[in-house]
Amino acid sequence: MTDVIVAHHQLKEFVVKKLTKAGLCQDHAIIVADVLVHADLRGVSSHGVLRTEHYVKRLTEGGLNPNPQFSVKDIAPSASVFDGDDGMGHVVAKEAMNHAIKLANTNGIGMVTAINSSHCGALSYFVQQAAEHKMIGMVVTHTDKVVVPFGGAKPFFGTNPIAFGFPALEHKPVILDMATSNVAFGKVLHAREAGTSIPSDWGVDGNGKTTTDPNEVKALLPFAGPKGYGLAMVVDVLSGLLTGAAFGPHITAMYGDYSKKRKLGHFLCAINPAIFTDHDTFLANMDQMIKELHEITPAEGFSKVMVPGEPEQLKEEIRLREGVPVTETVYDYLSKE
Repeated sequence: MTDVIVAHHQLKEFVVKKLTKAGLCQDHAIIVADVLVHADLRGVSSHGVLRTEHYVKRLTEGGLNPNPQFSVKDIAPSASVFDGDDGMGHVVAKEAMNHAIKLANTNGIGMVTAINSSHCGALSYFVQQAAEHKMIGMVVTHTDKVVVPFGGAKPFFGTNPIAFGFPALEHKPVILDMATSNVAFGKVLHAREAGTSIPSDWGVDGNGKTTTDPNEVKALLPFAGPKGYGLAMVVDVLSGLLTGAAFGPHITAMYGDYSKKRKLGHFLCAINPAIFTDHDTFLANMDQMIKELHEITPAEGFSKVMVPGEPEQLKEEIRLREGVPVTETVYDYLSKE
């Protein structure tokens, strides 16, 4: 399938138009579009504008609140609960991280649980948000069951991603954003859209057997076996049990009953390095760490050693200049009046 190259600002306009037509308020539509295009710019198309049609369906069928009334309850000097009122998770997570940053500015650390939320997209966006304020960011969120536990043939946890952002003085921030599955399910969806096969360690069919056909995938595999499985459980404890939300197989499915609110939870944290050490020294040491990693002799087949998030940042620079590739079917949907 041929990709269509679209300027990033045009993609944002497409998404905003679709979401506002579905009833979402303009301000929130702009934030959602920014998060989605952020993912596409970084080459993470599984969390990009591909998702727009799904959000439109949920908005029109009542599974998302197009005009939520957010509220914040401060429960300790460094801790708050952010109620998203069933709004778009992208906006909920951004506002919750803004509050975490505010707490960290005052008290050194800000920890926020977000409740009554929904799918929030690429977590890299929100930890980068903290890093841009020269703070360390951490975000985790849970999703509905789609990953088999280590040793199991049926799914229990979701892809349950985890992300960290670390600021530096001169270099771009180090951004680690990863699913606890081998891949995000959106990559399987993208392969379906593109009509391509997938690696055999991505997912399993209905019988728990590995498959290279994205159309046969019923569940995903955890990365590194028991390690990914263990981290998936940690993520669900922090974003599900700790927030009072559902966990594992009890979470409302993303695809299915589009009229039902999903009530997802997120856990977000911002840390001001100055509470522990000299802030400028920390940033300078981050630069030194990045520099020394870059200087390591690369292994055969590699041109250089990069830090987490760097490949995506380099891709973003290119796509900001040259445009973002999207599949024809996604482009046709977005550009259609």
